[in-house]
Amino acid sequence: MFKPLPLFLGLRYSRSRRRNGFIAFISASSLIGIALGVMALILGLSAMNGFERELKDRVLSVIPHGELDAVERPLPDWPRLRDYLLAQPGIEAAAPVIRLNGLLEHGSALKGVQLRAVLPELEANLSDAGNFMTGRGFRELKGGERGVILGKAIADKLGVGIGDPVAILLPQGGDTTGIKNPRREALHVVGLLELGGQLDGLLGFMHLEDAQAITAMGSDVEGFSLKVDDVLKAQSITVAAAQQFPHHVYIRSWMNSQGYLYQDIQMVRTVMYVVMLMVVAVACFNIVSTLVMAVNEKRSEIAILKTMGASPGQIRLTFVIQGMVNGVAGALLGALLGSLLSSKLTQILSAIEGVIGHRFLNPDIYFIDFLPTELHGQDVVIVTGAAILMSLAATLYPAWRASGLVPSRELGH
Repeated sequence: MFKPLPLFLGLRYSRSRRRNGFIAFISASSLIGIALGVMALILGLSAMNGFERELKDRVLSVIPHGELDAVERPLPDWPRLRDYLLAQPGIEAAAPVIRLNGLLEHGSALKGVQLRAVLPELEANLSDAGNFMTGRGFRELKGGERGVILGKAIADKLGVGIGDPVAILLPQGGDTTGIKNPRREALHVVGLLELGGQLDGLLGFMHLEDAQAITAMGSDVEGFSLKVDDVLKAQSITVAAAQQFPHHVYIRSWMNSQGYLYQDIQMVRTVMYVVMLMVVAVACFNIVSTLVMAVNEKRSEIAILKTMGASPGQIRLTFVIQGMVNGVAGALLGALLGSLLSSKLTQILSAIEGVIGHRFLNPDIYFIDFLPTELHGQDVVIVTGAAILMSLAATLYPAWRASGLVPSRELGH
């Protein structure tokens, strides 16, 4: 079967170098180094993709994208104000809210909590928290029954389950001596929220009517939770809606409370790209070493080829192909291993955690308690392509040096 001369020679030289043990060792090192670098970069990027997915699917699907809190509470006639907010550009859903910050009590156990008092039928349009709740989700909350849905970590801390009574201790104004005595309100657990992270230890839900009765707000509310059509523009959309709102309000968005998570993920992704590509680049330097030694070893053969009519371009292409064998093989091998391991990374780390008895991601610190992963095809293509391009760049100098050999000097010795 006919093969172009550079391809035939390049593939032949890549096989024949195995006769020289030292050159073979350097060549294998470059292949393994490129493969490991590509694999590690794909694994790291898959983990970052997983964190970003969990941030959007768990945290941003549960907490409001934006919030408006009245400066002068409460807000009257909230249905009219909600209709006004829904008419603003970028806002997909709005729901009234009252927040109760206090201590939950069960026996001698105490746990700080923020209870979000909501209307279940409206909150379901704004938050996917119901998908992470036991039973019927938000529909477990019924006005007048003082039921509460607690984060799983809160329930575990208090030692309560569904149906158990709890009490919330709320601050109130002091007496004539200035001492503030907490007010105690009885509640009972009707459901659990299990996200697998920090929010499980902070968040709870109750019905809006119960909070209105506890706070004596009547039919009023203290603010609104918002869902926007573009989470990355939540701050600007919320500010624009607040500027036209008929009451003075405090403005918050998820960027204020959770934005650092998104920024950290993007920063780690960038740093990982740079560091891992540098690892691949270092591995590619071994290709330079391999080819330089191969050129020195085959100086006489190169001279003979040139006297037989081989052009400098054919000589250059021969050694480019010889060097690219390792680069392409290493990049493809790394891409294959990285893709396979990425699909099982969560299960592998879970098994390791079970063996060593240590959890890598503490839910008290991180917003999830497992290492997520999500493989993107474009990441595999970009990383593999970058490794192949760096391998190509590593072959250029040795190939150029080979094409510059003068036959009369080499054959005259």
